[in-house]
Amino acid sequence: MSDHKTIEPPNVEKPERLTRDFFERPPEAVARDLIGVTLLYEGVGGTIVETEAYHPGDPASHSFRGQTLRNSAMFGPAGCIYVYRIYGMHWCLNFVCLPGSAVLIRAFQPEFGMHEMLERRGDMAPRLLASGPGRLCDALGISGADDGKSLFEPPFELHANLEPKPVVVGSRIGITKAVTEPLRFGLEGSPFLSKKF
Repeated sequence: MSDHKTIEPPNVEKPERLTRDFFERPPEAVARDLIGVTLLYEGVGGTIVETEAYHPGDPASHSFRGQTLRNSAMFGPAGCIYVYRIYGMHWCLNFVCLPGSAVLIRAFQPEFGMHEMLERRGDMAPRLLASGPGRLCDALGISGADDGKSLFEPPFELHANLEPKPVVVGSRIGITKAVTEPLRFGLEGSPFLSKKF
């Protein structure tokens, strides 16, 4: 009989994955609470540092005039993906909340899959890899084919923030309506933001 003993690894706290009830709330609350959450797409990604909230009564929202073929994912279940293209060249990633509302993911801090992100975006400073909605989608390899997918199934993973992060609030960027609404949220002091607050 062997006297070999198995040493169990210590308990390491792992961030829990977000669940649907996280998204079944107003987009302002979801947008704020997404700061510090880890976003992964096929294992590539990092910590979300900037978001914007959009709700059905918001004239800057794609859902303002009701459901269409283009924005139908915004009226899907909470926790699904709404992807759209701007300027005919950049994809934008949104997380659906309550019906007709969504959170635009504006920037994350690159942490996982740096090689893949650099291949997709070119040799550049990590600060610029995912600092802006279009850059973010390029870095992750997200396209219109992801529209309507669930955040709770591969290729997506969302891991909860274990510690509260200092959040700053300001007006949204790149819109012409409801421009003064304080619906942009960011990680205070982060060098990975698309634009300073």
